[in-house]
Amino acid sequence: MDRNDTAARDEERLPPTIRPPITIPGFFFGGYECSTQLDRHGVRRNLVAETQHDRFLDEDLAGARDLGIVVLREGIAWDRVDDGGTIDLAPVRTIRDAALRHGQRIIWDLFHYGYPEDLDPFTEAFADRFARYASTVARYLVGLDGPGQWYTPVNEPSFLAWAAGEVGWFAPYGKERGYELKMKLAKTAIVGMEAIRAVDPEARFVNVDPVCHAVAPSDAPELAAEAAEFTGYQWQSWDMLGGLGWVDLGGRPDFLDVIGVNYYLTGQWEHRRGGHLAFDDPRRRPFREMLGEVATRYPGHPILITETGCWGDLRVPWLKMIAEEVRAAVESGIPIAGVCFYPLVDMTEWHERHWMHFGFWDMEERDGLLCRTPFLPIHEALAAERARTAIANENRQFPPNIGQYRKKA
Repeated sequence: MDRNDTAARDEERLPPTIRPPITIPGFFFGGYECSTQLDRHGVRRNLVAETQHDRFLDEDLAGARDLGIVVLREGIAWDRVDDGGTIDLAPVRTIRDAALRHGQRIIWDLFHYGYPEDLDPFTEAFADRFARYASTVARYLVGLDGPGQWYTPVNEPSFLAWAAGEVGWFAPYGKERGYELKMKLAKTAIVGMEAIRAVDPEARFVNVDPVCHAVAPSDAPELAAEAAEFTGYQWQSWDMLGGLGWVDLGGRPDFLDVIGVNYYLTGQWEHRRGGHLAFDDPRRRPFREMLGEVATRYPGHPILITETGCWGDLRVPWLKMIAEEVRAAVESGIPIAGVCFYPLVDMTEWHERHWMHFGFWDMEERDGLLCRTPFLPIHEALAAERARTAIANENRQFPPNIGQYRKKA
């Protein structure tokens, strides 16, 4: 995706956000995989159902609470609740009530890859429909719990533009239209945030995308400049939302709000070769440096690590590395407000459906039920990090406007 706006953006600096700073109680939080995309085989996925998070909702939230996690990322399946007529908010109430029972707060994910099948994300009708849906959800949550709810409007617009518009992995299976789709998704997020703020002026937005680093293959150093250019595309969606470089989209600094950084092992790779750099590859860029670049580009905006984790035997080494890198980033003055381990329970691979052995609980099938089996080494590792990380303490609090749930008569 050859786009020149990013280069022009490099000389600009975003004015500080008008929103107050944030912190996460306990610093560490968690989330549950909620993707509902049409995969590369044309099959509709529903990771909430496939992991039986809907059936084990109370157990999952109780397990997270036992880890000291009181803030969660949870998704609303847009494709399932919006049929073009009515919007079914029963699943929202179910999640909200469970969070209330367990003393937890939700950052609501409104569009996690899946969308209603009668829509085309390349059309204006797509953004209009999303705005209606977002407004309806916001009005409902304000009615339950008052203003100041938290939302991720469009999950990973930069990655989704590549996956669904450039290489055809997800619907609508576009090829070489990634830049076009990225602008459409940014516009969708912007009109959604406008609709939410019209209902809830105190709403906060966590705009999530991966950070990445592409390197030239060892035997092709001439690709270094091209790899660096590709890496630079990671900033485009955030720039669009913040109103930098693409002002016609309607982005604003207060829409960019909280920067949500997703970071996995797969986020660093050899350009044009595919596959990720190994965990111990010396060419991997330290995560603290990547966070520093985010903070430099978007001063005044708090940063959340909104997704991180690894699979198999790398789960514990990855957690320890993330904790060490984040501590170093915070000590250097980078405004990291929290770290989300995602997903907390195991998930199936997006296209081939095998279990990934990801997160804090593995799955064991018994009589059709996916019983949760704790992966104890990572539970112990998190407890140790909570104890030794000075910033991970229970005195860190959200401002009063972060979804303070109240019971209705």
